[in-house]
Amino acid sequence: MVRMVPDKTGRFAERPHYSAQELDRECERIVSALLRGRRGSVDFPVRTDDLEVLIEQHESELDAYADLSDFGDDVEGMTEFFPEGRTKVSISEKLANDPRRENRLRTTLAHEFGHVYFHRHLWAEKFIARHLFDRKSIENKAICKRDSIISASQYDWMEWQAGYVSGAILMPATQLRRLVSDYCEPRGLHGSIHQASEDGCALIRAVMDRFAVSEDAARVRLLKLSLLVSSSSQPSLF
Repeated sequence: MVRMVPDKTGRFAERPHYSAQELDRECERIVSALLRGRRGSVDFPVRTDDLEVLIEQHESELDAYADLSDFGDDVEGMTEFFPEGRTKVSISEKLANDPRRENRLRTTLAHEFGHVYFHRHLWAEKFIARHLFDRKSIENKAICKRDSIISASQYDWMEWQAGYVSGAILMPATQLRRLVSDYCEPRGLHGSIHQASEDGCALIRAVMDRFAVSEDAARVRLLKLSLLVSSSSQPSLF
């Protein structure tokens, strides 16, 4: 059962506290079941259509060509919450209509799935308590800006959790650690690997190729799992 803690942002009385390990385990379970069901095996990368199916499997409407300009030029995704647990995911048409931004599109879809799966119960409780929202209100919406899709501050816990989920869905911890181990062991690498070092850059490229993610997404995920470090004083898993 998820642990609830006071919500210091004031959006809710309490909010869920998930450890990184809890999010990794649940996301790996979810994506493994999805891929086995669709392909018969757990193979990467996770495709755009896999993520669209994942969202729809969890009883969420999906608008992949939404005009989100009313919410800001930097808004790339949004999840709306309605009574009876219904949700709607909207993805900016700017992503869907630009083949060069396919990786960004997949990252955003995975991010919005994080809101659908891990946060819908919060609004369900508000609706039950009759804290209803006007259709034009932003109170029942998770509005996701470009800079917070991958790595938000931990104070903005909802965006941080969804950002972590995005990385955990696209780059599950077990597979990512295996990739890093396969790179490091033949080279005798057992200490901290700095993100800007030759080996750090090579690992980032390997993750980009293996999981079809952007450089930023690969770097952030490796740092969050302590598979790379950003300073020489940080510990490493190796």
